[in-house]
Amino acid sequence: MTKGLRFVENISSLSKSEFETLTKDLNSPFINYDFLSSLELSKCVTSLTGWQPNHLISNENNKLNGFMPLYLKDNSQGEFVFDHSWSYALNRAGRKYYPKLLSAIPFTPCESEKIIGNKLNNLFIKEVIEFMNLNKIETWHILFPDKNLKGDLRENNFIERNGYKFVWKNKGYDTFEDYLNIFKSRQRKNIRTERRKISELNIDFEIKDAKNLSHDDWDKFYIFYKNTYEQRFQRPYLNRDFFRMIHDARDSVKPIIFFAKIKEEKIAGSLCFRGGDTLYGRHWGSMYSIDSLHFECCYYQGIEYCINNNIYNFDPGVQGEHKIRRGFEPEITCSYHYIKERDFHNAINDFCKKEREEIKTYLRACERYTPFKKEYKIE
Repeated sequence: MTKGLRFVENISSLSKSEFETLTKDLNSPFINYDFLSSLELSKCVTSLTGWQPNHLISNENNKLNGFMPLYLKDNSQGEFVFDHSWSYALNRAGRKYYPKLLSAIPFTPCESEKIIGNKLNNLFIKEVIEFMNLNKIETWHILFPDKNLKGDLRENNFIERNGYKFVWKNKGYDTFEDYLNIFKSRQRKNIRTERRKISELNIDFEIKDAKNLSHDDWDKFYIFYKNTYEQRFQRPYLNRDFFRMIHDARDSVKPIIFFAKIKEEKIAGSLCFRGGDTLYGRHWGSMYSIDSLHFECCYYQGIEYCINNNIYNFDPGVQGEHKIRRGFEPEITCSYHYIKERDFHNAINDFCKKEREEIKTYLRACERYTPFKKEYKIE
């Protein structure tokens, strides 16, 4: 192993003050000591859930000067970049797809820095590839990296894969009604109708953030969040302990919850995090199935919050073309994949080339489908 580099199995083994010094200029609320350690300490991220932490760090003069989130995965859950067909193909060839290596923020499909440190990209990449060779690991996947890393990944023989998401952009709107003026009249009417359905049921909203969130708020939200998974007969990725730890670290990770209420009783909630000029929508849940409540709680409340607080981007998560009709604009997402063996590399490269063309065609169709007036159309 290169001098000064080492793999660590938990964030808590690192100095919090040194980690915060290293990441202080980053805008992501997810490349954050408290957020990452909460995932581990709550046991949401552990070998038992398929996420074995194996982070790569570097030290200089006995101080942390580089970090990369890295996990040994024995499944593909909670990633939002779907590679199940790849695993089936390699298994049919008599080889093992798992464990694989993954550089990502667990359960969080948001762009962020994946190698933090000055001029460490190639050094870290080389070290991880050596780890793969020593441990006979076939693949390494880097999900949603920042643009500054992409060139070095391509130069090191990573395959680029594209996906898509829909992001709302604040173009200097004064009010929500001001925002609605960019829509064609039919869709403007549709949005007003959706919002009116909620107000006619006497559903109000309360916004809670780091200044006024309470433990009781998190307990309520966890019930809603868990209920949404259980309705699909799924186990939630996050547990109550995680949300309690996030509450304790709320000044650092900047959570915001939009609660829907009837006569002061909370019935649903949408959890976001604020980072720099972006509001990130992450989780939601409800006790009842109410027409248009999801749109109001997860989209319109967030848009209105961004307008009122001069936040430029609202990123509610990947996919979801229903967002187009509500003013979210399509964007390409990227992930990068190091496939060690030539035969499998060539097969995945061909797959990704074809997929990229299909996504380009799909996004062109999305742009034609946007419900804006001609002068506001996406170019």
